[in-house]
Amino acid sequence: MIRIEKLMKKFRTTEVETIALQNVSLDVNDGEFVAIMGPSGCGKSTLLNIIGLLDNPTSGDYYLDNQEVGHLKERERTNVRKGKIGFVFQSFNLIDELNVYENIELPLTYMKISAEERKQKVLEIMRCMSISHRAKHYPQQLSGGQQQRVAIARAVVSGPKLILADEPTGNLDSKNGKEVMALLTQLNREGTTIVMVTHSQHDAGYAQRIINLFDGEIVETVENVM
Repeated sequence: MIRIEKLMKKFRTTEVETIALQNVSLDVNDGEFVAIMGPSGCGKSTLLNIIGLLDNPTSGDYYLDNQEVGHLKERERTNVRKGKIGFVFQSFNLIDELNVYENIELPLTYMKISAEERKQKVLEIMRCMSISHRAKHYPQQLSGGQQQRVAIARAVVSGPKLILADEPTGNLDSKNGKEVMALLTQLNREGTTIVMVTHSQHDAGYAQRIINLFDGEIVETVENVM
């Protein structure tokens, strides 16, 4: 599903140039669950942003479903992203003015899906995430674990093939963190490809493969024994 070849990302200011990623090559198969680990500042989030088409690499190639997408213009990246990628972040990123139902429905609205189909999809994903009873609640009325459930529901409601998770349990206690990881694992078992950035060795243990980064380079790949 993902093929990355000799990727480099540089950030430039008027005074300094920083190399965030260098010579990164990586394949992720359909249906695989991959964790990316490494110390702060090693390039994990930069790599995830490029995979998620939120940014372009400086050089190198990035193929998604055999299409070279690494050097698309912003509008083109947005169109590919809407159809294929869902995001789960540490900070939940829910809209305070929208209730649970409306937050989950939002990506379907952007895709111009009919109201009836939107309703069916939202009701089904809320049932799967065990948050149907919270449909009319607002984010500030939910616990952290419930907010992350809503964020995951919003990420998957449109049926993306790829979920990108950036520290998905970072703001959660141990119990809620385990529940969120169980949800991501279940989505993976159902065929969704997941790439997750994490500092947590425990969370990385749910993945099939761990990619370790250091100073913008892949230094180790570890196959997990499930």
